[in-house]
Amino acid sequence: MKRNPVQLISRWVIYLLGMLVLALGLTLNTKAGLGVSPIISLSFSVSEIWGLNFGDMTFLLYAAFVAGELILHRGRRLVSDLCQLPLSLIFSRVLNVYSALIPYEAGREPLWANLLLLALAIACTGVGAAVTVNMALVPNPGDGIVAAFGEAIGKEQGVAKNIFDVSCVAAACALGLAAEGRIVGVGVGTVAAMIFVGRVISLVNRLGRKRMRLAAGLDG
Repeated sequence: MKRNPVQLISRWVIYLLGMLVLALGLTLNTKAGLGVSPIISLSFSVSEIWGLNFGDMTFLLYAAFVAGELILHRGRRLVSDLCQLPLSLIFSRVLNVYSALIPYEAGREPLWANLLLLALAIACTGVGAAVTVNMALVPNPGDGIVAAFGEAIGKEQGVAKNIFDVSCVAAACALGLAAEGRIVGVGVGTVAAMIFVGRVISLVNRLGRKRMRLAAGLDG
């Protein structure tokens, strides 16, 4: 189906807005101080343990995800997979910008405020993920590796994401215990994200997927 320029522009605008919301959700999750999102738990642990830049460590993690996709796809989606690298670089810079612009410190705030921030983080993460996936452009590496993993093990995406999230959290816990003797960056917020981000994605798709895709010219 031929798409007009307005629809193509709309598609990219919606996609970029989704990426900004997704990055905001991941940043707010780290700010809440209750445990970060599972997909970035390893990069956050590395940044906290060794005092490294969180955005830079997330870019390296995403680059590893892209490498994993190349292996799992056996080069069949070379262009699509490699296009995720510049996206990852931009996305990680946005994480740094958000982190610098949001001065919230969980240790100085009451628990109820941290829980509200966590709820907002989960909502933003779910909305951003749903919007970007629905635009069917360059996938976020976190979504791309889960899709490739699901294909490789013959499981649907929800099951694959659960397995992959648990693996990321386990690796982050093991790293924290080995390097610091304690778990770093994993907590109740991590578990909440594992449970509720998927529910938010389902809700967004139920309420707005058709309208988003119509606006982008993806559905007739």
